[in-house]
Amino acid sequence: MSLQKHLRILAGGVEETRPDDSLNVAFATTDRKHVDQHFGAAQAFAVYSINPDHASLVEYAQFGELKFDGHEDKLAPKLALLKGCAAVYCQAVGGSAIRQLMAVGIQPVRVEERAPIDQLIRDLQADWRDGNAPWVQKALQRRQAPTDDRFAAMESEGWQE
Repeated sequence: MSLQKHLRILAGGVEETRPDDSLNVAFATTDRKHVDQHFGAAQAFAVYSINPDHASLVEYAQFGELKFDGHEDKLAPKLALLKGCAAVYCQAVGGSAIRQLMAVGIQPVRVEERAPIDQLIRDLQADWRDGNAPWVQKALQRRQAPTDDRFAAMESEGWQE
C-alpha cells in the first residue's frame, strides 16, 4: 500500500506554522466532510489544525484501496503520515492499531458512522474550552520542550541522581 495523493494546504504560498495552542487532528474520510472509514482500511485522511477558536484544513492524503485483511504492514504509511497529529477520528480501530497509535502519541477517537467533520471539530473545540478533553491537555504538554524549570521542580521534590 502506498500513498497515492498527498496535498498540503499552504497559506499565501508559504506553509503555515501552527500556533502554540493548536493541535493537528486527522479524520478518516473519503468525502472530506464525514468520518466514514475504519482506521486500518482508511483510504484518506483530512488533517486539520485546531485550537479552541479556529480550525483549518492543512493536509489531505489518499491511499490506495485497502481490505480488512489483518495485515498490519498497511499501518506504517498511515502512522508516518499522521506523525505530529494529536488524534485521529475514525469509525473503528483495531486493538493493534490502537497500541501503535498510542505508542506514538496519537489518541484514537471512535465516532459514529458518517459523523460530520465540522460538527466533530466544533464539539472538540467546546470540550477543549470547557476542559472536557483530557487528551488535549496531555498532547499540548507533550509538545512543550523541556525547560530548566523542570529540573528545579524535580529538585524541590527531593529528586536526586
